[in-house]
Amino acid sequence: MNHDKIPVAERRYMNELHEEHQTWVKELEFYKEELEIFRNRLGEVSIKNNKPEERADVEHFQNQFLREIEVIDTLRHDINAHEKVLVEYAKDHPAAVEHTYFRDHTELTDRMQRFEELWKELKNDFNRFLSKWM
Repeated sequence: MNHDKIPVAERRYMNELHEEHQTWVKELEFYKEELEIFRNRLGEVSIKNNKPEERADVEHFQNQFLREIEVIDTLRHDINAHEKVLVEYAKDHPAAVEHTYFRDHTELTDRMQRFEELWKELKNDFNRFLSKWM
């Protein structure tokens, strides 16, 4: 890994990347907990309403929630994999960790931002659904 050739705009210190990883993992845990609340609410709606239109919406959100769990798990896995690379580097080069640049994890950043945008849309859609059927 040649750290000297990283363009200035893409340089980050290990501790910055590590802190961002920790923040993302905590956020993903929060989203997963919130998803469990959504699933419970969906169950309540499903019990109270038995109309075909409502059942189709329930199915839609059930599928969407399952997909979100997959996305969260994949993101968490990829964050942990990147963290592992940093840990291995730190073990192999303990004296260099404090002053070595690493390439920014822009791909992970982009994926987290996109996930958060889609999460907000899903949450808004689900809240509209709840207000319609509760």
